[in-house]
Amino acid sequence: MKMKLHHTPYIARRISRDLVNCEFVEVRKTKEEITREVERILDIDIEKEHDLDEKVDEILAEQAEEIEFLNADYRQLFWMTKKRLANEFGVILNNDDRFSDISHQLLDFLWEEDYIHYTVSDNKVKNVIFDSISQFLEGFEKADDAVYEKIKNYKRKLIQGTDEYDIVYHRLYEEELIKRGLM
Repeated sequence: MKMKLHHTPYIARRISRDLVNCEFVEVRKTKEEITREVERILDIDIEKEHDLDEKVDEILAEQAEEIEFLNADYRQLFWMTKKRLANEFGVILNNDDRFSDISHQLLDFLWEEDYIHYTVSDNKVKNVIFDSISQFLEGFEKADDAVYEKIKNYKRKLIQGTDEYDIVYHRLYEEELIKRGLM
């Protein structure tokens, strides 16, 4: 599953929680400080992909007449163009490879800036971070579906995109994540 910007606060908290509770990691900063930096690094990665998507949209918009004339599949052209430009933007498209790379970035930052210390192999700590991301995203879909179902059955109808909807969604979403042990 693709990581999205609204996931990062939750994933950052999950990673921080897992690192703090890890028996072979010594935490040298507060959980909140770690969470803030993890979220920042995750946001940067997602923004790189967003920039790539915007560039692909721009390129395809310039070719809109030809695309329409040839009756080409826009989604397929989007994906092919995105694959071609991904390296230029520093975006890894394979989720497992991407999460592994992000895990390395997070580990390097947390170690170099003295947020954490450990005496085991880097890979062992990286796997804690990788597993946090993977497990969260696996559980996200189920939690998200449950929240949409609850909102759909509310007595008063909430309109998606409104402030009220967002507040209710995030409150219910956090409850679902906690209930599922994802946060």
